[in-house]
Amino acid sequence: MIVVMKASSNNENVQQVLTFLGKHGLTGHPSEGVERTVIGVLGGVGPSGTPGGIGGINPSIGESIEGMPGVESVLRVSKPYKLASREFHPEDTIVNIPVPYVSSGSVGVGGSEVVMMAGPCTVESEQQLMTTAEAVRKEGAVILRGGAFKPSTSPYGFRGLGEEGLKLLAKARSEFGMAIITEVMTPTDVAMVSEYADILQIGTRNMQNYILLDEVGRTQKPVVLKRGMSATIEEWLLAAEYILAHGNRNVILCERGIRTFEKITRNTMDISAIPLIKTLSHLPIISDPSQGTGRRDLVGPMSLASLAAGTDGLLIEVHPNPDEALKDGAQSLTIEQFRELMPQAEAIASAIGRKFVKA
Repeated sequence: MIVVMKASSNNENVQQVLTFLGKHGLTGHPSEGVERTVIGVLGGVGPSGTPGGIGGINPSIGESIEGMPGVESVLRVSKPYKLASREFHPEDTIVNIPVPYVSSGSVGVGGSEVVMMAGPCTVESEQQLMTTAEAVRKEGAVILRGGAFKPSTSPYGFRGLGEEGLKLLAKARSEFGMAIITEVMTPTDVAMVSEYADILQIGTRNMQNYILLDEVGRTQKPVVLKRGMSATIEEWLLAAEYILAHGNRNVILCERGIRTFEKITRNTMDISAIPLIKTLSHLPIISDPSQGTGRRDLVGPMSLASLAAGTDGLLIEVHPNPDEALKDGAQSLTIEQFRELMPQAEAIASAIGRKFVKA
């Protein structure tokens, strides 16, 4: 259910509605737009993270709210994902990321500018990370990606440096002024990773790890939620709903390819998901063409296609020597290839009336 307030309503009117909802065991989530405020109404989320009453709100409650001061109308939400729906929040959400070296001190993901996030798939050593960070920053990246904890299909694969990798990422941020995005894999690691990272990444294998989603939802850290490798769009948005329902509105979706019958590419990059998400949801969306294809030669074309489709950012793997990478070298660009890609990406962004964030 959504309560649409009149343009002339005030904070007292909004608070009256929220108080009324609370008395009936419901939770109101106000969203202030340019012209008016809307309030998304959900059943309360309990200590265990279990929502109650969603979809079962007594119609008489809506009728009572419609008669309250400042209320214009009460609407039913047709989507199972309430808070992530554009019905609830008609205007685009912009997630602000603190970036020390840009003039404004922060970067907005979801606004008119496109954000470049680049770096190694996995933090392997200080030299590897610092070399990559310096190179991608020089070419226009404002956010440094790097995995300290890495899931591996094989138990014998490299699984990251752990907290030592986080410390190296923090050192790179201090030296180059970039924000840091890194993956968190377990609920018990959320607090520790949050101490180092500016953006928490939920990987494809954890998209439906609901206990982990609950935990990052309790933080106010920006979260990049990658699409599950076999997830539908609705399942993806419902995963975002878990984070939003706990009060964390700083959610960025990431298309990273899905598993299909095709074996030539690691995944099938679903470019259509980008404009589709923008129709269904107010949340910003970025794309990861490295994971999306698993092939270095396809990263550039899929980056340009993502930009043309309206992506709010790119998440690209770059390595000083991909052939010797401990993980995912086949999909990592060389520094030279990243340098060649940037002007092409800027040209596509310009062609659709956008531009990349610059220092």
